[in-house]
Amino acid sequence: MDDQVKKPRIGQSVFASIEQAPPVAVFKLMEIFKNDPHPNKVNLGPGTYRTDESKPWVLPVVRKVEQEMAADLTLDHEYLPIAGLAEFTSVSTRLILGDDSPAIKENRWLGFQALSGTGAIRLGCEFLSKKANYKVIYVPEPTWPNHIGIANNTDFEVRKYRYYHESTRGLDIEGMLEDLKGASNDSVIILHACAHNPTGVDASREDWKRIAAAIKESGAFPFFDCAYIGFATGNVDTDRWPIQYFVDQGFEFFGAQSYSKNFGLYNERVGNLAVVVNDPDTKPRIKSQLEKLARCLWSNPPNHGARIVAMVLSNPSRYQEWEGHIKTMSNRIVAMRDLLYSKLKELGTPGTWTHIINQIGMFSYTGLGPKQMDFLKEKYHIYGMRTGRINMCAITTKNCDYVAKAIHEAVTTIAEDPKL
Repeated sequence: MDDQVKKPRIGQSVFASIEQAPPVAVFKLMEIFKNDPHPNKVNLGPGTYRTDESKPWVLPVVRKVEQEMAADLTLDHEYLPIAGLAEFTSVSTRLILGDDSPAIKENRWLGFQALSGTGAIRLGCEFLSKKANYKVIYVPEPTWPNHIGIANNTDFEVRKYRYYHESTRGLDIEGMLEDLKGASNDSVIILHACAHNPTGVDASREDWKRIAAAIKESGAFPFFDCAYIGFATGNVDTDRWPIQYFVDQGFEFFGAQSYSKNFGLYNERVGNLAVVVNDPDTKPRIKSQLEKLARCLWSNPPNHGARIVAMVLSNPSRYQEWEGHIKTMSNRIVAMRDLLYSKLKELGTPGTWTHIINQIGMFSYTGLGPKQMDFLKEKYHIYGMRTGRINMCAITTKNCDYVAKAIHEAVTTIAEDPKL
């Protein structure tokens, strides 16, 4: 027997030297919040939509389609193809490209079902790293932490490009452009299509034109994270505009789609990897390699959530109903931004808080520091990420006064070290 093979003694474990990994911050926060008995506790951390009653919302059109599926005795539980439900990947890719897209008309696209946005990003990174020989991946600073974790697990060298400007609490467009222009042509650029996570700071259309020009100059490969299409503004056309612009500019790119937020299908893990190419002849080869990779990751994707999305997006009346739902969610978030901003203004909270209403989507980078966030948790039982990121969906008409008062006290009593 090989001497290198570990042979545990009776009563001992070969895993004794395994280190305890640090907890995933947002899920640890959820656990602590759940166990807190305080009657006025507020959880501003997790990225899930909540109603004004602080409840999850199952979209009515989703309920309706699920009832139709339950009554359809022709449906079964057979495996899907490795690439997923064709009806889903088709309507999903068309959602971000638009039916009038040159990529659609010229058959330069394909969709590949994945395990939500996380799985789509992982699959895309596996392909770009192992099959297309990309070596470096650029992510915005800051970004969704999973971008970095996924990239590290797919052999990329991770670099950051400037994105958020601390002093203005807005976009550092000049720093971003300088960093993107310096990227090599073996680089992948992660771009948030809309509703940037965690900052809520989005590029304007003019900014996007400059971003596209910088990436074109560098020869890098764009990879859009499309987790909030329709959810960000309540308008699909507005939210997908950057993607359509990149098509018009002749880019090849990937787009990772998620239906957790805009369909409320969080635990169904519904995702799609949208691929746009310049040469339609490359599509079968790309798909074949994606199938090989997916086979070793999850083998076959789940059916239930994908069929819900397909049944909604492919039916004009259901689609119209869904549009009403995303407007409901988006409008409530905007209303809570306005309400929190007005409450802080009424209190005379030091600082400029216009960024609360200028940012977009589920999250806001409040500008609060770690000590101030700790203060909110310890004194007011208000839970949020120590970066100062809060989920605007968790603000309600009933708790906004309480949250605003707590923020006011945190700002007026605790001076943050800007280096923290």
